[in-house]
Amino acid sequence: MSEIKTSQAGATAGFSLQCETNPPYRILVVNDDADIRRLNVEGLRRHGYEVGVAEDGHAGWLELQTNSYNLLITGNELPGLSGIGLIKKLRLANMPLPVIIAIETMPMWQSSQYPWLLHASKLFKPYTVSALLELVKNVLSTTNNSAIKLRRPKNLQASHQPVVAS
Repeated sequence: MSEIKTSQAGATAGFSLQCETNPPYRILVVNDDADIRRLNVEGLRRHGYEVGVAEDGHAGWLELQTNSYNLLITGNELPGLSGIGLIKKLRLANMPLPVIIAIETMPMWQSSQYPWLLHASKLFKPYTVSALLELVKNVLSTTNNSAIKLRRPKNLQASHQPVVAS
């Protein structure tokens, strides 16, 4: 069992004030790599975001249909349904959710074949958690989140706990 250290003022040591000032945005992280998923989730939660997780594109799609989020962060090379496939389903369903896709490269043919990818923010691998956090902050601050109604399903309305898929 680990100890939680607090400062004299009672604030948890190691947490920045940014933790307290971020709105309660809900972010879905879809990635098949357990280590990358864990680092992303821990970094986002440390900065005050509510985070849901999915291990592949199909689980991510089910999570998006079940719960509401302000942002989707996905890898591309996922088993079953790729990140591009997940974004395509999202757009075909007219879900105006902003997206960050973590990719190694973005070939021009993909941009012309999938024009809706031009509206996704790209996070090029390898990346740091601080680069991810900066991009998340930029995407959320430039997105008109009032147009994206945060509708919590009835089973989550009374709960303020993040959704974590197992």
